[in-house]
Amino acid sequence: MPFGAFFLNSIKIALFIVAGQLFTSLLAAYGFARLKFPGRDKLFTIVLLTMMVPGIVTIIPLYIIVFQLNWVNTHYPLIIPGMLSSAYGTFLLRQFMLSLPIDLEEAARIDGCSSFDIYRLIALSLMKPTLATLGVFTFMGVWNDFFGSIIFLDRIDKFTVQLRANLIRGQWYNSQPRLMAGSVLITIPVLLVFIFLQRYFVRGIALTGIKG
Repeated sequence: MPFGAFFLNSIKIALFIVAGQLFTSLLAAYGFARLKFPGRDKLFTIVLLTMMVPGIVTIIPLYIIVFQLNWVNTHYPLIIPGMLSSAYGTFLLRQFMLSLPIDLEEAARIDGCSSFDIYRLIALSLMKPTLATLGVFTFMGVWNDFFGSIIFLDRIDKFTVQLRANLIRGQWYNSQPRLMAGSVLITIPVLLVFIFLQRYFVRGIALTGIKG
């Protein structure tokens, strides 16, 4: 079995989703935290309410859409929906953004910066710890996702490591050394991500609890 190809598939999916969620969630969080428009708070409440909808409820309509787009047995149904802004990521980044001093943005506006310049030059640079925290959470969730992969994929060359782990359990259910070796290999990327981002991760968790 091409175990390396499974790793590459999972890494590709995880990197695309992490990058997409960080970008879209940060844009949405900045809009809800700093921009004033009619119905902002009500819209944010609706976004939070989507966290109460179980994923199993939307799997049938999502599969119908994926089938009509001819995306079955591709990585598109795993990547495209995951890249969209997540309610949890928007909430996490918005809470931290509310703790940032508004004086920095007011000074930037006096210097002639637009809203997007403030977002790009000030908010983005100050929110690196929180972005790292969200990135770690998102990567772990995508890397350990088994349900989505088994629903949309049945070609071996498109499998992820979690589907490969299921094959290991099916083929060598009575061989504990092989099962443990496969589990360790699957865990290594998550450990590496946490080790390299640990400093930002811990700082981001602490800072998101600060109230402005």
